[in-house]
Amino acid sequence: MRNVALLGGTGSIGQSTLKVLRLHPEKFRLFAISAHRQILPLFEICKEFRPALIALSGSAQREQLKTLLTQIAGYHPELRCGPSALDWLAAHADVHTVVAAIVGAAGLPSTYAAAKAGKRILLANKEALVIGGALVTDAAQRAGALLLPVDSEHNALFQCLPNERPLSERMGIKSLWLTASGGPFRTASPDALATVTPEQACRHPRWAMGRKISVDSATLMNKGLEVIEAHWLFGLNPGDIHVVIHPQSTLHSMVEYVDGSFLAQLGSPDMCTPIAHALAWPERIDAGVVRLNPLTMGTLDFSAPDFSRFPALQLAYDALNSGSAACVVLNAANEIAVERFLNGKLPFLAIYRAINACLQHEFLSSSPDHAQLQSVDAVLALDALARVHTAELIDTGRY
Repeated sequence: MRNVALLGGTGSIGQSTLKVLRLHPEKFRLFAISAHRQILPLFEICKEFRPALIALSGSAQREQLKTLLTQIAGYHPELRCGPSALDWLAAHADVHTVVAAIVGAAGLPSTYAAAKAGKRILLANKEALVIGGALVTDAAQRAGALLLPVDSEHNALFQCLPNERPLSERMGIKSLWLTASGGPFRTASPDALATVTPEQACRHPRWAMGRKISVDSATLMNKGLEVIEAHWLFGLNPGDIHVVIHPQSTLHSMVEYVDGSFLAQLGSPDMCTPIAHALAWPERIDAGVVRLNPLTMGTLDFSAPDFSRFPALQLAYDALNSGSAACVVLNAANEIAVERFLNGKLPFLAIYRAINACLQHEFLSSSPDHAQLQSVDAVLALDALARVHTAELIDTGRY
């Protein structure tokens, strides 16, 4: 029986994780959970799973949940609130597996805490590696933590790569190929992109996801962040990590070897599959998904990404080549720009322009380089500065 801490339990990854846990009560116990503001959904989870530890964003949420929990007879979990509560859950001695599913840069401190504590980490928060890749991977190596990717593409790569870690050139790996559906605007005209609404951007053709990641998929920034994540997970150079558009979302990613072989992982577009794989690895368990039938799945299409239509993807490659500070700024600027778009305060096409303006701003030239970004506090300080600059650039129309 493995005790699981689910960080971000009410989000889409959290809900998929709970589906898998329901199938295997003899193997996994939801021991700890965190939530931001979705208290009523969290209460329903508590009624079903009765986790021993709960972390919340603030004291108001804690008091609200505490009142609701009086309805559950004989159930008295330990409740904490605030940023340190997430670190407490992630590093708790009784926790074996941490599902890191908090969206955005906010997920870095708890992921880092889990890595330092030597946990088995199911990484669904790509931003933790985008902005703190060296910190998290170094801490995991020192403490013996296991980083298991839950993003469907990185989990597919993990399944197609040798089990030995760290990877090395003698294993014959030539390159990684991350697939992208192309999002809802893969074939849209430039004129149509100019009038995209948040509702249209969040209507992904294949995956059911949260609003922020849905917009990232529509701009292909999500794929750019995944390129950075793949660099830190698997150690390949940016030039050896490729993106290919595959609208069916059936083949989730591929590894190319020096002998000309490609190994690929296929499956239905359901996040329960990579979650189940990472929970049980190196074993295999039922994920409860609709089975892929090769006889009926039809044609699989592949094409190169259009960097002129989706310039955010090029920004991510450029940031990765520039260094850690640029990656921090890229992610922070994207989070602010997407937030403004979702609130109706920034046009869809201006998301890229706002991010690029922040990356070109003079403050980045004086930002700390990789050698100075050696703590979570230093990373988050640069992240906060970039958010302020991005907001100012948007508010003043300088993008």
